[in-house]
Amino acid sequence: MPITQEYLDLKKWYEETADERCEEMGAFFDRRIATYEEHMSFWQEHYGRVAELLPSGVGTLLDLGCGTGLELDRIFRRFPNISVHAVDLSEEMTKELLKKHGGRDLKIILDDYFLHDFGECRYDAAVSVETLHHFTAEKKTGLFAKINRALKPGGIYIECDYIASTPEIEELAFSECQRRRKRDGVPDGQYIHFDTPLTLEHELSAMLAGGFGSAEMVENLKGTPIIIAKKGN
Repeated sequence: MPITQEYLDLKKWYEETADERCEEMGAFFDRRIATYEEHMSFWQEHYGRVAELLPSGVGTLLDLGCGTGLELDRIFRRFPNISVHAVDLSEEMTKELLKKHGGRDLKIILDDYFLHDFGECRYDAAVSVETLHHFTAEKKTGLFAKINRALKPGGIYIECDYIASTPEIEELAFSECQRRRKRDGVPDGQYIHFDTPLTLEHELSAMLAGGFGSAEMVENLKGTPIIIAKKGN
């Protein structure tokens, strides 16, 4: 596949920011709490579409990487009595979420969603919005397996996240991330805030490898896929 202008622009940006130090994931968001919601305003339509795509009868929800609850603002508007378990690494983010929705049926889980046990057959649906574009396909596969187990029969998982438009961009992002981690002596297993999106093909493949019965893009909103995966056996 020929090198695209998007690839060249990304490569140039990596060169311009080559000396920036790695930032641990939770601390990155804690430091930016004051400007986070303004920064994420581009995704307002996406948050709304995720809420609209939830089945009408959903009563229990798992929200991965909930942040300050921008998707939950819309979900609670549609489902005021829904019971939500919301997972995030950033204490500052979840404090803001509780300020907005502390009166709801909402349980905050301040933890790493790759490590937390979600249980089995507990949720009608799960969602994640703009949170998983920092991880490898292998790591995501394990997470998707946990989500699949946690869903009730007939349950669905909705993911809205941006992707690498070509395999070359995916490879470039992971290569640069690894270079910076090695330079800064970041231990294996420590999360840093550096975008490493997968291609759509690799994202869907990881979902199926994690046990979902099906996974398909149902919408491409401003270039960002919204994927619905259905619980497998």
